[in-house]
Amino acid sequence: MDFQVIGDIEDTETLAVGNAIRELPRLRRIYGPGRWRKRKGMAAIRLPDGTIRRAELHWYEAHGIGRKELKIKRFLDD
Repeated sequence: MDFQVIGDIEDTETLAVGNAIRELPRLRRIYGPGRWRKRKGMAAIRLPDGTIRRAELHWYEAHGIGRKELKIKRFLDD
C-alpha cells in the first residue's frame, strides 16, 4: 500500500460476495477462508509525497481477517 488512509472510509458499498469474487481462490490461499467481500468507499488519503487527496478505494475484507489489498481506483478532487 503506497498511501495512508486518513480518518474513516465513508459511503462504503459491497460490490461482490463469495463466489462472485474472481480472486476468491487466491484470497483464500493467501489469507485463509472466510466470508470474503469486495467493497468500495471514499476516503481522504495521504500519498508518499505528503499530498492529501480524496479518492475512491476498493478492497477485499472478511470477518476476523480484516481489510486487505486496498487500492486507489480514482481521485475525486480533480
